Amino acid sequence: MSEKPPKKVTSYVCTLTPEKIGQFQTILDKAGWAFSELAYGHWKAQKEHTSVAAYHSGKVVIQGNGTQDLVQFVLEPEILHEARLGYEGVLAEQENPQMFEPHAGIDESGKGDFFGPLVIACAYTTHGTAQKLLEVGVKDSKMIGTDQAMFAVARQIHTILQGRFSLVTITPPTLNQLYSQFDNLNRILAWGHARALENLLEKVPDCPRAISDQFGQGDLVHRALMERGRKIVLDEHPKAEADIAVAAASILAREKYVLEMQRLSSSAGLLLPKGAGPKVTETAKEFLKLHPKDELANYAKTFFKTMEAL
Repeated sequence: MSEKPPKKVTSYVCTLTPEKIGQFQTILDKAGWAFSELAYGHWKAQKEHTSVAAYHSGKVVIQGNGTQDLVQFVLEPEILHEARLGYEGVLAEQENPQMFEPHAGIDESGKGDFFGPLVIACAYTTHGTAQKLLEVGVKDSKMIGTDQAMFAVARQIHTILQGRFSLVTITPPTLNQLYSQFDNLNRILAWGHARALENLLEKVPDCPRAISDQFGQGDLVHRALMERGRKIVLDEHPKAEADIAVAAASILAREKYVLEMQRLSSSAGLLLPKGAGPKVTETAKEFLKLHPKDELANYAKTFFKTMEAL
């Protein structure tokens, strides 16, 4: 029986310096790529069925059918000056060996969205599962362009982690009630992170370390932990989503958030959008034409400034 051919790469993420991003832009421009503006980024380029997005953080995301050829024949030889495609796990372990040690990662979804819940996920990884997660393309959920692509990666995460994760979903009514008591979203978020970690430790009691994104004063999660959680090392720092366990948690949290948004949209009889911009405000006004105003608290975070326009 012949060997199964390797799966073609259609998504690739790397980090470049501003200088190299400029060099990459020049190469693509000369090759006839069409450029456009990118939110939170330098530029976005498109050619046929392939796109490149260069973010201010240095992240460069390539997606589409031409990804593999662009990486192997342009990005690697002319920008990176090394072969990385197919060796991500090896290179990541060389650059950050601690990421491949047993630990948990915590992240959330829905914090900045007017509609829907706040979801916090905590995922546990080991050397073996970290390698597998990298192989299936796990990265920060914000780097995954569509919900369809996110669901596909989430299914892979479920298979790899085999239940070694936890989810905490704070529904809009509960979140609104908590905010009326604490008047501080970061304190609620810290409680959710701590609870997700505590729940994970019930499944993996020997987990030695956890990583969480830093917010507020930086030690809010640690202070919110109960006895079990205080026994492990908790690392709170910015850009935590670069860690594979945190990236996996970000996708699991987003998966649950999107599923809840689908459920709430069905209940409201109206497609509820993500975010908190003008489109969200207009949808909220449409909601109020269909439902009494006090019902909005069952669907949205009523402490957001969006309420001032309603």
